[in-house]
Amino acid sequence: MGERDDRRSWTLSRRLEFVDWKLFWEGRLNRNDLEETFEISQPQASVDLRQYREEAPENIEYNSTEKTYLPGKAMRPRFLRVSADRLLLQLRAFLTGALPREDLWFRDMPAVDMAPDIVRHVEPECLRAILAAIRSRQAVGVRYQSLTSSRHRDIAPHALAFDGYRWHVRAWCCEQEDFRDFVLTRIDEIGDLKPADYEPKDDLEWTTKTTLKLCPHPGLTEEQRQAIQRDYNMHDGCRDIEVRLSMAYYFIKRMNLDLQDLPPQRAQIELQNLAEVQTAIEQAKVATKALVEARRRGTAEDAN
Repeated sequence: MGERDDRRSWTLSRRLEFVDWKLFWEGRLNRNDLEETFEISQPQASVDLRQYREEAPENIEYNSTEKTYLPGKAMRPRFLRVSADRLLLQLRAFLTGALPREDLWFRDMPAVDMAPDIVRHVEPECLRAILAAIRSRQAVGVRYQSLTSSRHRDIAPHALAFDGYRWHVRAWCCEQEDFRDFVLTRIDEIGDLKPADYEPKDDLEWTTKTTLKLCPHPGLTEEQRQAIQRDYNMHDGCRDIEVRLSMAYYFIKRMNLDLQDLPPQRAQIELQNLAEVQTAIEQAKVATKALVEARRRGTAEDAN
């Protein structure tokens, strides 16, 4: 980034990014697009376009017939980090109601839809209390509805995690004396903060990462394997995904990577190092228990 970029205001940078966006994704731009989106005057929009043309002349051409700006043949966005994933994520957020229409820069929205997503409602007061417990390194009393029972327990949360479907709180379970995941939507009562004796760094399933080696299912034809490699952006027939041990479990379940009897066309991919990952998870549980016990012995000795 040059000295001129450093001096540029955030609002101007945003407008220049907008010009890049319109030219790259929609293939055209009118001056009133700037005026309406940023609520600026016509003279200011003209100044912005002039500055854009001075800094990136190869990116923009004026079409006098259509009275609009079009992308140049050699266009390369100068102020926009181009990401198809980001744009598609914004469209998904719009469909779910998380992003308002005015935050999308399309003049004319493309036809877009998604399969129904079952939203799990999290009470704001519950999340607020969990965040307070994380900040203060304390426990909080909750009534938690598991699949087998509903009862009160004290948990000391230290992180939040999304498994692809549900939000969990990663917490020290004061009753069972181990680190566990608690689904936020299953907390139906929440109490006051209270002291807790735990160390987040002892949670090795959370702090330790592993690499998942995804490959096309060996039962697929060569043509099918090529299609799967393109789908999952694999290189040399495989894709490595780094993930926390505590999240690997959910990824494996969600992608059915632990089901060995699925037909190849249904499974599509396999986890090449499934046994290795499962072993790492179990070893982390054992090592965490040893860490907790060692820390408590040390605390007791210091007290004596």
